[in-house]
Amino acid sequence: MITVMGATGNTGAKISHTLLQAGHHVRALGRSEAKLAELARAGAEVRVGDVTDTRFLTAAFTGADAVYTLLPTDRRAADYRAAQDREGETIVAAIRNSGVRYVVALSSLGGDLGEGVGVISGLHAQEERMKHLLDVNVLILRPVSFFENLLDHVDLVRQEGILTDSVAADVAVPMVATRDIAEVAARALAARDWFGFVAHELLGPRDLTHREATRILGNALGVPSAEYVHVSENEMIGALVEAGLSNSFAMQYVEMTRAFNERRVNARRTPANTTSTSFEDFVQLQLQLQATDLVGADAAA
Repeated sequence: MITVMGATGNTGAKISHTLLQAGHHVRALGRSEAKLAELARAGAEVRVGDVTDTRFLTAAFTGADAVYTLLPTDRRAADYRAAQDREGETIVAAIRNSGVRYVVALSSLGGDLGEGVGVISGLHAQEERMKHLLDVNVLILRPVSFFENLLDHVDLVRQEGILTDSVAADVAVPMVATRDIAEVAARALAARDWFGFVAHELLGPRDLTHREATRILGNALGVPSAEYVHVSENEMIGALVEAGLSNSFAMQYVEMTRAFNERRVNARRTPANTTSTSFEDFVQLQLQLQATDLVGADAAA
């Protein structure tokens, strides 16, 4: 049996479905029973609870051959870093209490760095906690920006022909599709063939600048003139707060993008850490799925 945290999220949902399709018993964890319903119908054992509840997580991890963990921190948290630490400490306590021996944990490129990398600093702290787990085999996955993050800008690209962020336009980032992360995670959770503490980077097929990603997204949306607009850190903080995210998260976010701009978050690309899904293919697939959903909604109406 395999326990999956964040089972309705970008990576957790894909991992859960992949494992279920391969015939594994999956215990899917989430905050919403309604959102977990699809996985329940697919055959998963679902459990609803709070990731800062040590008893809940210990019970959910107990009996599992392996668990997938992540920090599903609320970007509206008044103190984002403190929330990361609370979740991380609970997860590690539950791993110890449950006796599980294999853990796949989602972190980030730059997770080997300490302070000065914003939201990634909290992931570094979690990696350090996991290094001290005795008799537990931990596989740390280190992707960086998800392709899915850029979908948040689709309406802005369509309506105003721009995409904005505080990452410098000429800084290439190894963005990655979450389905590629999920494929690696599901394979590891099923195989359980590593020992000790291992970190594995996942870099996407090539590094992309935000300028290039905007061009690709704009062309796919029928807005070939779309432009990337690099905004200042203060402008980015204001935009995030206006969107309803906490000032604490916004500050952490721009600290991370500053680390990107200073090229302090990087890795050496190898065949082993290069994934297959291109941003072009990802965008086309997402637009096809959206079109299918719209057709289905019209038919239902």
